[in-house]
Amino acid sequence: MSRIQTGFHDPAIVGTPAAQWSAHWAGEADTEAFARRLAACPAICHATVALHGDLGAGKTTFVRHLLRALGVRGRIKSPTYAVVEPHSSSDCALMPDGEVLNIWHFDFYRFNDPREWEDAGFRELFASPGLKLVEWPERAAGLLGSVDAEITLSADDAMTEPAPPAADLDPDADAIDGARRVTLRALTPAGLRLLEAARA
Repeated sequence: MSRIQTGFHDPAIVGTPAAQWSAHWAGEADTEAFARRLAACPAICHATVALHGDLGAGKTTFVRHLLRALGVRGRIKSPTYAVVEPHSSSDCALMPDGEVLNIWHFDFYRFNDPREWEDAGFRELFASPGLKLVEWPERAAGLLGSVDAEITLSADDAMTEPAPPAADLDPDADAIDGARRVTLRALTPAGLRLLEAARA
């Protein structure tokens, strides 16, 4: 089994506390550097990563940098209104020659009907190989299955100006210009490999 395949459907780490890594980002350049470190880790290819943070925390900006680092070309749209946006990369250095990396970017901000989970085929998407990035995972609680890692983004109040009120923010936009605090929690062996990459 290849190193890429071992990250697919890893069991949750049982009986030990989740490993965690935290850092401060001064601006978007740090977001991009973090995304590049994760994109160099083979475990990312079949991971499910939950993204936590308030509106404007920088989740979508992080996803865009990660997808670019994985070789996704063309426009990268936010799935705020569509719930999911599929992407693929035929240029991902982590994939064997000729194989495409499939990526799904979910945003459950407006998700409120569990019946939609089955109707939209989300169960099949989460069961298939590829990277799943999930914004607002708490709105689909109990439906996601195994999550490999959780990334939480928040404004660093000691280092940045206050963010605008949530009512003034478009959920499709991120206010990533200021300093941010990022925490990555590993929940499976694949998550631990991502955490090691984040620390590198």
